[in-house]
Amino acid sequence: MLTISGRQFVISHTDRLGSRQRTSDEALIRAIAAGDRHAMHVLYVRHNVRVYRFVLRLTNDSTLAEDLVSEVFMDVWRRANSFKAQSQVSTWLLAIARNKSLSAMRVRLDEQLDDEMATAIVDPADDAETTVNKWDRSAVVQQCLSQLSPRHREVIDLVYYHEKSIDEVARIVGAPENTVKTRMFYARRRMEKLLKVAGLASSRVYA
Repeated sequence: MLTISGRQFVISHTDRLGSRQRTSDEALIRAIAAGDRHAMHVLYVRHNVRVYRFVLRLTNDSTLAEDLVSEVFMDVWRRANSFKAQSQVSTWLLAIARNKSLSAMRVRLDEQLDDEMATAIVDPADDAETTVNKWDRSAVVQQCLSQLSPRHREVIDLVYYHEKSIDEVARIVGAPENTVKTRMFYARRRMEKLLKVAGLASSRVYA
């Protein structure tokens, strides 16, 4: 059973879930637009972890990330009929997640009157000895990533964690492709410097 903001999406038959798991994302969205709660559950199971990790890296707040993921999928339930299939469903989900994350961070900043990244910055030297080869599991890499600006952090995240193309990233962040390429260039250069300081060989860490 999946509950989003008080709404419950119940699976009645296990074999039905198995068949739906082979259904394309686009077909699930069409079913959701028609009010199919089971399709909503399958889409959630398929994408909620990816969306959560993306939001978490943007906000650095696990509680906020959980709340925003619920909001993202509630938006999908309400707005499924607005999906025009001009991009992948996963790209659409991440675009919704990004907009909600940025809005939430603006509210949080207004309330706290703190620097945007102050609480997220950690000295990478503190954990330099804990480095590992796989960057998506490395505490050191996560610390370095948290020190990028939000715009640079999100393009790194979308390209390397979500395997999105430059064109897809441009759709998600609402910027021209050349702008995305420029952000990627500076983000990679900054990451390489931070990783070097942390003692992590950076040449092929996330390439």
